[in-house]
Amino acid sequence: MYCPFCGAVDTKVVDSRLVANGDQVRRRRECLSCEERFTTFETADLIMPRLIKQDGSRQPFDENKLRAGMLRALEKRPVSLERLEEAVARIKRKLRAKGEREIESLTIGELVMNELRKLDEVAYIRFASVYRRFQDLNEFREEIERMAQEPAQE
Repeated sequence: MYCPFCGAVDTKVVDSRLVANGDQVRRRRECLSCEERFTTFETADLIMPRLIKQDGSRQPFDENKLRAGMLRALEKRPVSLERLEEAVARIKRKLRAKGEREIESLTIGELVMNELRKLDEVAYIRFASVYRRFQDLNEFREEIERMAQEPAQE
């Protein structure tokens, strides 16, 4: 690790702590040349799987698209950004845990619907109506009745 003050190569770690629910390591470092101290944050750079779209095309996973879709469903709903970010992190964790290099976009859609259902039922219905392409009021009604009968999945 280069010292940001003098550019020396030799630094030593003075203290390490887990932060961000264990997803990050905070390291306090000291330069062996100028003795200045600085902090670094270390996170695992894990590669997300590529998405296989319904038309067969493939594209890289885009966290911003995921978040934007969820935000649209949650528009004007009483859900904090913190809870949204936790849901996005859970979806990403589940995708990485699958260990697949490619994953169908339908899988992500189902994960999003499950998370939205836990966050806000109205947002879930909004997302489901677009995602499942509801054609009429009866399809809305059927989904709401199904929701009322099934407990939210964990």
